[in-house]
Amino acid sequence: MLAGAEWTYQRALDSLASLGARDTARNAIQTVMRRLLDMETAQRGYLLTGRPQYLDPYQAAETDIAHAISRLREHYRSDPDLLRLVDSLQERAREKTSEVTETIALYNAGSHAAWHGLMLTDIGREKMEGVRRVADVLMVTEERRLGIERAAIYRTLAAGHIGVYVLTLLSLLAYVFFLRKNAALQTSQIEHARHLQTERDSLESQVRLRTEELAQLNLGLQEMRDGERSGLARALHDDLGALLTTAKLDLTRLRHSLHTTDPEVTERLRHLSSSLDEGIGMKRRMMEELMPSALHNLGLQAAIEHRATEFEQQTGVTIDLAFMPVTLDVPSEQALFAVVQGALSNVERHASATIVSLRLAQEGIHAVVEVQDNGLGFADRQGTTSASGLRNLRHRIESLGGQFSVHSVPGSGTRVMARLPLRQRDPAQPGAPRATTSG
Repeated sequence: MLAGAEWTYQRALDSLASLGARDTARNAIQTVMRRLLDMETAQRGYLLTGRPQYLDPYQAAETDIAHAISRLREHYRSDPDLLRLVDSLQERAREKTSEVTETIALYNAGSHAAWHGLMLTDIGREKMEGVRRVADVLMVTEERRLGIERAAIYRTLAAGHIGVYVLTLLSLLAYVFFLRKNAALQTSQIEHARHLQTERDSLESQVRLRTEELAQLNLGLQEMRDGERSGLARALHDDLGALLTTAKLDLTRLRHSLHTTDPEVTERLRHLSSSLDEGIGMKRRMMEELMPSALHNLGLQAAIEHRATEFEQQTGVTIDLAFMPVTLDVPSEQALFAVVQGALSNVERHASATIVSLRLAQEGIHAVVEVQDNGLGFADRQGTTSASGLRNLRHRIESLGGQFSVHSVPGSGTRVMARLPLRQRDPAQPGAPRATTSG
């Protein structure tokens, strides 16, 4: 459209420039004719009245005629035929000017009969007719060329007009094509987005299903492990404990029945008794690690208090306890106790803390355990034993539908928090401890 508009504009501009030149030529021709008429009129006025002021147009006419002839020569410089007509016009005008000049000279010389006789002849009219004929030929030529230029302008405008319509139509067709393509593209994008959303929903559903299955599997494995630990603890208590107790009783009876004073035998019996005591103590510690008796028999709060007391005795670190009564099922209590054990173990091994706060509370429909220390803290422990233990605790809590978080800043301590939904304890559940009570 810009190219078409520029072409139309340049063509019209060229035609308008040519029209301006035609108008200049026509004005020059008319100037020659008008100045010759002014000269003739001034001649007649002066001859009739004798007043010099009538000669003013005559005196200015010759200069104007010369300028007009010069413009005509410039205009027709590339047309030899018309240049010959301009020469003829100049010659005829010079003859007419000479006739007027001669008449005025005779009048000024007082030869009234001479100028009067010259005026009565047809020389002036013939000279003027000669000028008019040449001027008419030039005027007709200019009119004809002017008509051609106008026709060219009309053709250019018509071509530009049609071009604008054609380009507008093409633009509209292109715009319609663009709209159709854009609509098709949008439809394709919407369909693609819908397909992606369907696939994403399907993948999210599968991931959610697999996550739930993994959580259930993890929960099942944890329950199986807790059951095995509980069974092993019972086996240690029932079988190994009974065996060690029987051996201890037999040793006592043997010592009382021998009544020996042999130092070696006495030392042997004492060493055997000490070994049995160590075995019984080891059995008790193994049972506590496998299944804390306080958690099994007294509940979560008592187990935490017992573990806190042991921690203070082993490390010398003060623990501030804050408890509220909560009611949970056995897996939840075991999971929260595992969080407390894991957090205190990390404090003992890594934190170098001087004080630990431990909180058990009920917040809405959740039970919350929080362990916070003022130790060294950490930025990242990827790959360490403590990091692995924290990940295991997180998986265990999340498999029960809870939330687990660890917040630590180097030099500002660590806060470990676990949140589990409150669940009613099943009284028939094996190994279910009694209800937790407030301190």
